[in-house]
This record gives sequence, structure tokens and C-alpha cells, in this order.
Amino acid sequence: MRVDKYLWCIRVFKTRSISTAACKAEKVWVNGEFVKASRELKLKDVVRVRKGPIHFQFEVIDFPKSRLGAKLVATVTKDVTEPDELSKLERIQLQMKATPYFGVGRPTKKDRRQLDDFMYYEDVDQDASE
Repeated sequence: MRVDKYLWCIRVFKTRSISTAACKAEKVWVNGEFVKASRELKLKDVVRVRKGPIHFQFEVIDFPKSRLGAKLVATVTKDVTEPDELSKLERIQLQMKATPYFGVGRPTKKDRRQLDDFMYYEDVDQDASE
């Protein structure tokens, strides 16, 4: 089975085109070597994928016939990601939870009304002082 198709089938990437792009960007290794998307995998190959700052590693146990459900992924692959990489992922997740990023996008209807009320009262105060 091709590397890009395998990574898509075991739900490492959302689409097969994203999986192919990751191979082209040299973010996928098989047994320590960068590979093209068309590289054929064999049983017991170790696939290493870089997603952001984390390097995930998977050992090929079997080849799925099609994309699997999340619960069935463990039947065809073995996660052999190093513990320090997993701890790095936990630290990043904790940091993201600790510092939420608010204020993105358009204001809600409630936000707009509060802003309008604030601006209206500010204008009334300026008119009264004149």
C-alpha cells in the first residue's frame, strides 16, 4: 500500500491530498528515510510523521482495505511514538487551554449591542458637558 494512502486510512491526515502534500514537504519518513507519496509500505515498516512540532511514529501491522474508523486504527498499526514527544504534545495542549485566544472574527449580536450601548452613553456624556 502507498504511504499517502496508508496515512489517510489510519486517520493521521484528514484527506489523501494533505497526506500527499506532507510527503512532498519531507514530513514523512519510512525507516529513517524521506519518502515520496508513492512509496510502497511493507509489514513492520516504521512510519514517522511530523505534524507541527511533534514527530509521531507508527509501525505497520496490517494494511486496511479502506479508511478505518478511529476505534479500528489500533488493529492495523502500532503507535511507537517516543514518550518525550508525547509529553511535548501534552505541554502544548495545556498551554493552548491556559491561554485561550478570544476576539477572533466578527462580534456576536450581544457584543455589538454592548458596544452600541457603551458608545451611546459616551456620546450622551459629551453632549451634556457642552
